[in-house]
This record gives sequence, C-alpha cells and structure tokens, in this order.
Amino acid sequence: MSAKDCDSIRKQWRILVDGDQVPPPIKRFKDMKFPEPVLKKLKEKGIVRPTPIQVQGLPVILSGRDMIGIAFTGSGKTLVFVLPLIMNALHEEMMMPIAPGEGPFCLVICPSRELARQTYDVVQEFLLPLKEQAGYPEIRALLCIGGIDMRSQLEAVKRGVHIVVATPGRLKDLLAKKKMNLDNCRYLTLDEADRLVDLGFEDAIREVFDHFKAQRQTLLFSATMPTKIQNFAGTALVRPVTVNVGRAGAANLDVIQEVEYVKQEDKYVALLECLKKTAPPVLIFCENKADVDHIHEYLLIKTVEVASIHGGMDQEERDNAISSFKAGRKHVLVATDVVSKGLDFPDIQHVINYDMPAEIENYVHRIGRTGRRGKTGIATTFINKNQSETTLLDLKHLLQEAKQRIPPVLAELDDPLDNGPDITNLSGVKGCAYCGGLGHRVSNCPKFEQQKSRTMPNFRRDYFGSGGYRGEV
Repeated sequence: MSAKDCDSIRKQWRILVDGDQVPPPIKRFKDMKFPEPVLKKLKEKGIVRPTPIQVQGLPVILSGRDMIGIAFTGSGKTLVFVLPLIMNALHEEMMMPIAPGEGPFCLVICPSRELARQTYDVVQEFLLPLKEQAGYPEIRALLCIGGIDMRSQLEAVKRGVHIVVATPGRLKDLLAKKKMNLDNCRYLTLDEADRLVDLGFEDAIREVFDHFKAQRQTLLFSATMPTKIQNFAGTALVRPVTVNVGRAGAANLDVIQEVEYVKQEDKYVALLECLKKTAPPVLIFCENKADVDHIHEYLLIKTVEVASIHGGMDQEERDNAISSFKAGRKHVLVATDVVSKGLDFPDIQHVINYDMPAEIENYVHRIGRTGRRGKTGIATTFINKNQSETTLLDLKHLLQEAKQRIPPVLAELDDPLDNGPDITNLSGVKGCAYCGGLGHRVSNCPKFEQQKSRTMPNFRRDYFGSGGYRGEV
C-alpha cells in the first residue's frame, strides 16, 4: 500500500498516528492472517469489519511495535490487544511447547477485578474455537485477581500458563513470593493505564517491570492522556507508535449528555423521574460507597429491580451484581467508579451521574458505558453547589466540544479561557497541561496542588530526616 493510500484510510477513519515507520492500516481482519477459527468467531459475534482503533492498532501490534492506544470507551480496544496476544501465545507454543511451571508468555494488567474478569472472558471466548479445532495446540489462560483462592491460581501456574490477566496487587504478591515468574514473558498490556496510575499502582507496575528478563513488547491503552501518563509511557515504552482515534479525554459523540441542576435534598425524587426517561438497563454512578448503599435500599423500597456494587463488597457479591445486571435479571445497577473503566455492558440505554465526579476523566469514562458499538445512549448528570467551579468549567468545555446543549447554570459561569487571546493556539495545549482538564490551566489545577501537598511532606522527611524539621539540621 502506498503512503498516499495509507493516509487516505487514516483520514477516512479520523485516525491520528505518531511515530517512526508506522505500519500500514488494514481494511479487513482477513488481511492480518488470523486463524480460521478466530475469523469465524468474529463473524459469529457480528464483528465483520475492524473499528478505527483496530484498523491501525492491529498491524502496529502484530509487527512487534510498542504502542500507545487512545480511543473513547466502547471502540473495540480489547480486541486490539487480545487477538495479537493469542497469536503470540500460539507462536511460542508451536516453537517450543510449554513446560510445567513455565509461563506466562503474555500478560495483561487491569485496574479493577471486574475489568480483568471481562478481559479474561474475551480471551477464553477466542481460545475455545482454537481448542475445539484439530491442529491447534492448547493455549491456557489464567485470571489472577484478589478475592479468588490463591491455591487454584497456583495450581494453574504449576501446569504451565500461556496468558495471564491480572490486577496489580495479586500479580505483585505472586511474583514477590516467587510463585510465578516473567522470565519468558515478551508481551505486556496495560489496560486503562490512566486509571492504573490514578489508583496509585504506578510503583507496583514498575516493580513488575523489574521481573522481565528480556526485551518485551509493551502496549498502553487509555481513554484520557494527562501528562503523568505521557511521562509514564516515556519511561516504560521503546519508540512507541501512538494511535489516536478522537482526542484523548474527549467524550463519545454517540452519547447525548444532559445536565440538570438538582438540590442535594431533591436528588432521590429526581432520580426516580430520571429512571422513567428510558427503558432498562440503566447505570447509576455515585462518588462514595454510602450513597450506593442508600440508593440501593431506596430503589428496592420503590420495587425497582436493582443491584449494587462498590469496593467494600466481597468478590462473590461483586460478581453476582455484574452477572445479574448483564443477564437482565436486574434492570438498574448502582455503582462507584469501580465499574466506570472499561467494563462492557452491551445495551446500556442510560447512565445517571448521581454525583458529578471531581475529575473530568472519570466523567468521560462513566458516560462511555453507554453509546457503545455505534448505538446512541443518554447520560444525565446531577449538579449543584457542592461541585467546585473548576469541575463545572471542565464539564462546560466538554459539552461545548461535543456540541451538546449547555444548561444556563453552566453558561453563566465566569470562564477565564473566554478572555484574552486563545492560549490553545499559542501553546498548542488544550486545557490543563497537568491533568488534561478542559476548564482551567496548570496554574490553578487542583490535582497539581494536591500532588504538591502530598510530595512536600515526603521531601521534608527525606531532606531533614524522619524526625522532620524542628529548627535543627
């Protein structure tokens, strides 16, 4: 394919690429020489042509390059790393069959147990047809998360495992206890990398890096791309190709975003009215666990088929809530941000933000649970005086960018970016350079201030000794 043809396809799909010698995009899965059972499974699932992130992401990964993938949620990111991961495992097994206690060859790290389980299920979905068709060796995958008995995970490792899908905590634990090693691991995916760093897993992931014995191919996927992720990618990846489908941090344009001003004491009544907007299934997001429990009880009293999930529940309760909601036995799921990143609920009609999250990235992830696979969805967000002006300005800019209706309460906000020359054009930076927020600059970034206040005590302790500074050195 000529360079002109490559550019034409990228332009058609609005794909932005950055990096040296970027492999040409593909038009069909067949072009990637996937095994027949895999192509058949894709067809069975109704996936007949690649999505924009797959058009460019698959050839980059299959050519062995490190990659940063930026795309809105629901754009088919999981298949971009799962299909090459299976090809890698097949290749390794055919070259030299796995021995007991050996592996993994491929590793996926996810920020939450639910996302790890979902990714594992997708891997198994494509491994099954390979196993059933004669001529292909058995490829074994392992789900490595907390809340599951470690003994069953250790037994799988003893047999030899090709693919591991893990959360950072349990993975770090197994590696530290020398129950598993990454001596032969050559393929690493960090899914929802912005969330991994936000949750404080960066140090744990860097410790995992230390266990690799040889060069690895590293893939980093993120819907938002604040500076801290760019810095992390700069140290973790080698000459990466960046594949960007839609601006990093932008909201999915298939979602109709509605913002309502609701007083704190009126929220329950407004919630019931809001549930009447669309047919189920509906997702309700809250900032804290207590609100999840209270809303769950309130909706049960109102005879709504509702389930709830938050980080304080045990793993069995969390699994039951997700499975009953996905199966349609429960019409409404009330949750904290534990389900906002990456989880795929195919037919969500409506997402309700009971609270506006403090960070605009979380808002983007939450509303990305609807409007997936080309369908249209609705996101309703309650705001009031409890939200900071910075958060509301970020929301206003996001709505403007997505060409959505701006409610009067947001339109009236005094916007510092409306005054003076357009700083975006002068600096090339859209919004805040530190956190990626749209309604402010780094000079008044709340996340940057928080980071400074956390770093300062550590600096004082390191500089002046553990006793702190008390007037003597």
